[in-house]
Amino acid sequence: MRKTIKILISKKDIQKRVKEMAKEIVKHYKNLSNELILVGILNGSFIFIADLCREINVPHSIDFMRVSSYGNKTIQNKKVKIIQDLNRNIYNKHILIVEDIIDSGNTLKRILQILKSRNPKSITVCTFLDKPSRRKSKVFVKWIGYSINDKFVVGYGIDYAQKYRHLPYIGYIL
Repeated sequence: MRKTIKILISKKDIQKRVKEMAKEIVKHYKNLSNELILVGILNGSFIFIADLCREINVPHSIDFMRVSSYGNKTIQNKKVKIIQDLNRNIYNKHILIVEDIIDSGNTLKRILQILKSRNPKSITVCTFLDKPSRRKSKVFVKWIGYSINDKFVVGYGIDYAQKYRHLPYIGYIL
């Protein structure tokens, strides 16, 4: 059965906001003494990180992690398993974690713990979408594309049962 999707954030608005975020990121990292690595969290961030990296005009490289949350049905008992780890050593590097969406913050909190244990020079986080009403773990996100209400969204890399990632906008399922 086909789902009805209502546009929440248009393609034009996404493009504009990504450029604005990139300008803020460039300003922050303009005087780097060490390498900047953008770390995309797969699968959802792949479109956002592709658009973002083309707008960031300070030297940087890209790497990816794929993680899975599993466990029983309670948030507190979920564990984060690394499915695909970084290919690079991040010791003494500046790390910018690039997320598609943050809701509970539990997975991001664990990713931050893992990456901090590898002694990077710095770690910051940017996300395209934030659902602050769903936050369970305290995490600091420096750059947020949009804060949204607690709706199930799709598009711009975000899926529903591996569908709808290709949509050039953010929509929600009616």
